[in-house]
Amino acid sequence: MAPRAKRVYLRQMRTIRLIAGLALGTATLPASACSLAPGYRVPSNLELAREAETILLAQVIAGQLDEGDDPFESTITLHPLAALKGPLPDGDIALKGMMLSRDAGPEYGMLSDPTEFERAHPVSYVGGCIRYVFPLGTTALFFLDRDQKGQWDPVSDPFSRWAEDVPGPDAPWAELVRLYVHASALPESERAAYLEGQREVLRAQPDNPVAQLMAADIARQLAPVPPEDASEQLASEDSAALDSAVEADLRRLRRAAIEAGN
Repeated sequence: MAPRAKRVYLRQMRTIRLIAGLALGTATLPASACSLAPGYRVPSNLELAREAETILLAQVIAGQLDEGDDPFESTITLHPLAALKGPLPDGDIALKGMMLSRDAGPEYGMLSDPTEFERAHPVSYVGGCIRYVFPLGTTALFFLDRDQKGQWDPVSDPFSRWAEDVPGPDAPWAELVRLYVHASALPESERAAYLEGQREVLRAQPDNPVAQLMAADIARQLAPVPPEDASEQLASEDSAALDSAVEADLRRLRRAAIEAGN
């Protein structure tokens, strides 16, 4: 299946699961995470930046459940603040198939971890494959495309970081996204050298735990892409694998970042 067709299919499946989780007259979330086709691989942050037509820093200013209980028509409204890729839209924009945490339940209103650059927002893993619940007033980076009718649509590959909360335009995740947008626009022959250079700049700040976490994310973009037949095996590794020295070090850096107030 072609990449674009696969994304459309996965979006349709995500919406079907959302429908199943929205009981008539309520807005409950699906009970368990969605299942994926064998061989699916979560796109890297670099791939996500390359795929997106537009990347916006925007604030969630409104949300509306559909009166007819059609989750296809439930929306959130974004007020664009800055464009990290593509032109800044003229006015507010609406995203369908999304809802506010006040409607889904306050327990789903948590914000993204500002020191996490690999995993998607926790709501991505509770039923819909992507994040589709947002606190009113939050500011986030949104990776977007337009559909054939010109309507905005999330670049919603399952478990990708298509919509992560950030405190402002200079947040570490925003800095990484700008870096990946620039890298994705370079000729492929120049991309690795650019990323390696940026990684070393960050590594040269040993007393800055956030810089070290950002360097680790750049290193992930430089790592060889696993073959499709290996990705399912990688995805099914149990939690014991997370106790590797690398993961333990990343957890230590995140704790240090929190303690430093970053």
